[in-house]
Amino acid sequence: MPRSMTAFARNTLEFSWGSITCELRSVNHRFLETGFRLPETLREKEMQLREIARKKLSRGKVDCAIQVAFNNTDAEVSADLELARRYIDIAEKISTKLDNPAPISALDIMRWPGILQDSEVAPETLHKSALEAFSATVDQLLEGRQREGNLLADMIEQRLVGIEQQVALVRQHLPEILAQQRVRLNEKLSDLKSQLDEDRLEQEMVIISNRADVDEELDRLEAHISEIRLVLQSRESIGRRLDFLMQELNREANTLGSKSIAGVTTQASVELKVLIEQMREQIQNIE
Repeated sequence: MPRSMTAFARNTLEFSWGSITCELRSVNHRFLETGFRLPETLREKEMQLREIARKKLSRGKVDCAIQVAFNNTDAEVSADLELARRYIDIAEKISTKLDNPAPISALDIMRWPGILQDSEVAPETLHKSALEAFSATVDQLLEGRQREGNLLADMIEQRLVGIEQQVALVRQHLPEILAQQRVRLNEKLSDLKSQLDEDRLEQEMVIISNRADVDEELDRLEAHISEIRLVLQSRESIGRRLDFLMQELNREANTLGSKSIAGVTTQASVELKVLIEQMREQIQNIE
């Protein structure tokens, strides 16, 4: 079943030392793109968070914000002064290579990864809890994507039924349209029959009739409809496949319009394009 790329999830996990709140926002995107807003105590786990997202999601632009709250508001915050000293030494060496190096402030140093540490919670415990909270929130996001994907699938099915109705309408009128076309050709050429070869004239009429015959386009439209329904049942990422099928549907609708020799086929071509465009807009949100 299809999954939407547009969804929102927020999850808070409580622990003995406090809580972790994870918030995810997802919109459509050609590929998977993840962005994180993390406290410095979790910055070193960003790659693991990205890996969790990569395993569970295939497409979409996902923004994640994680907040950590401690039960003890008076908890002491310590600094890894040795690590800070090493950072400063490296920064000073780099500054010698610059013409006008900016001064290093204490606030800047405090923002560097691993400098500030909460003395009440072991880093391993905090990191494990954050990964757990993020994974649970991604699962919640997937549930939201699935619910919206089901609604998109229902909408697409309604448009597919509409396309089938237009195809059936054209098939119903096609024999009449071709018969009328033959009558018109006979009327136009009646004055020239005495001057033209009868066999040659019949061949030309067959060629003209074949050009106006849209049976092949109708068959392909029905085949694409069947394929779309099969794709919608897949549990894989199907957005790109559906987008390709929309292009194929649109190609057949254009050909139907270019071959049109009657108002009913012209109108059907227009209706098909409207239905296809409505599906295409929604398919842009499908993973």
